[in-house]
Amino acid sequence: MSTEDVLHDASTLASYNVLLQVMFRVLTFLLNAFTLRFVSKELIGVVNVRLTLLYSTIVFLSREAFRRACLSGGANHSWKQVINLLWLTLPLGVLWAVLLVCVWLWFLEVPDAQSVPYYSPAVVLFALGGVQELLAEPLWVLAQAHMFVRLKVVSESLAMIAKCSITVVLVVFAREWGLYIFAAAHCVYTGFLVLCYVAYFVRFLGSKEAYVKGFPLQSVRELLPGKTIGEPLIDWTLARLTWSFFKQSFLKQILTEGERYVMTFLNVLSFGDQGVYDIVNNLGSMVARFVFLPIEESFYIFFAKVLERGRDVRSQKQDEMAIAAEVLECLLKLVLVIGLIITVFGYGYSYLALDIYGGSLLSSGTGPSLLRCYSSYVLLLAVNGVTECFVFAAMSQKQVDKYNLIMLGLSVSFLLLSYVLTWWAGGVGFIMANCLNMGLRILHSVVFIHHYFKSSQWKPLRGLLPSPLLILALGVSAVVTALSEFAFCCSRGWLFRLIHVAVGGVCLCFVLITVYVTETQLVQFVQTQLLPRYRKKDR
Repeated sequence: MSTEDVLHDASTLASYNVLLQVMFRVLTFLLNAFTLRFVSKELIGVVNVRLTLLYSTIVFLSREAFRRACLSGGANHSWKQVINLLWLTLPLGVLWAVLLVCVWLWFLEVPDAQSVPYYSPAVVLFALGGVQELLAEPLWVLAQAHMFVRLKVVSESLAMIAKCSITVVLVVFAREWGLYIFAAAHCVYTGFLVLCYVAYFVRFLGSKEAYVKGFPLQSVRELLPGKTIGEPLIDWTLARLTWSFFKQSFLKQILTEGERYVMTFLNVLSFGDQGVYDIVNNLGSMVARFVFLPIEESFYIFFAKVLERGRDVRSQKQDEMAIAAEVLECLLKLVLVIGLIITVFGYGYSYLALDIYGGSLLSSGTGPSLLRCYSSYVLLLAVNGVTECFVFAAMSQKQVDKYNLIMLGLSVSFLLLSYVLTWWAGGVGFIMANCLNMGLRILHSVVFIHHYFKSSQWKPLRGLLPSPLLILALGVSAVVTALSEFAFCCSRGWLFRLIHVAVGGVCLCFVLITVYVTETQLVQFVQTQLLPRYRKKDR
């Protein structure tokens, strides 16, 4: 597959992933707004912080290292060996589930049974849901490596619709079930994912479509672990790379979910305050999750296939290197522009967004301050996602191991900062600690990229420099929207709120026009690589 084909497929995957994440975030957004009217904030805190943390810890520690390793130059490995390696995620997941369930049941504070009923069975069910999802892991990696983008869209869409439907029905008609509602919906979600992937590959393998595409497996039996004559059971080079990523996954999980670990293990916030913080956090991270994360995941695959891991820029194929450098520069500019827009407009519209979404429960107290701070944090999230996806694809195994030590230092400092800053500033302290750590991660990645391209003609870090006119447009918009909030929002009725929204709309149009005029390379990249209708036209 040529570099252009890989880029095309990665762009397709990114586009579908963005649309998929938009749907997920909108459904979750509406679901949270709905359940806020029926359940207590304490119950939401336990579900969204403690139980979700249990699930994410199990699946992340069980599969993340395998995913990164097995998607790096997958065409150069025997797929039978790759599948054998991927099946190790299941026993690893069972081990993590048993250990973490014991911790969650016996070593953490148990919520009050009156306000949060059925805590213990919910812990077990959330862990089982995580293990259940790992049954589809070899199929997920196969689908990602061969760019089966529609499979991911359909399976995760059906699973999310099923989860939302179960939650709504049980919240309305069986509110007394407490945590059973969310545990049942979670197990339905993971079960649908597994069923969709299994059904697709049972139909696909051995079909004419698989033969035409040159798919490396011919039967369902080849999806199961087994030995091929003349080959080792697994690829030990790939296994060692997986071990390197596995050591790193501990640290990355702490950095990613650090505030939840601090809330869960150090009890710095009550369950009710955890619920409010998590709702604000989810609201603030919507764009990061449905735009930045899919771009990071999809273009990591592109960089991993195009770059030869551990080799400097002069040792790479120069035509492929030119495309990779251009893509990196455009991605940096894209996420920077989106992040700056969110930061600017997040300040003037945080209070209004929370008041509409959850009423005084969210808009009173620290809610607006949390969301304003998170709007700034989104900018750092955006830049870090793109820089790290390139760095992780380009690093040698030795460099990955060295970076693990850096991540260890960042993890320790993050935990200390989270505890100290939360004790000093409440929930805002979590965001401040995240900003500091994310800034250090960006600094490391920028230094790596600078040295990587130092001896070449390409300077992709120019993507981090917006045009002066764009900076001016954003500055004017920040001042205008702040004055508009002071004058029109939000205690003078809906007419003045609509005026405030209209002011923001005009400012946003002004900024977007400035982007279109000044960032021509970025506009061309979005039109030709990220928008499906333009791709179809080119083809």
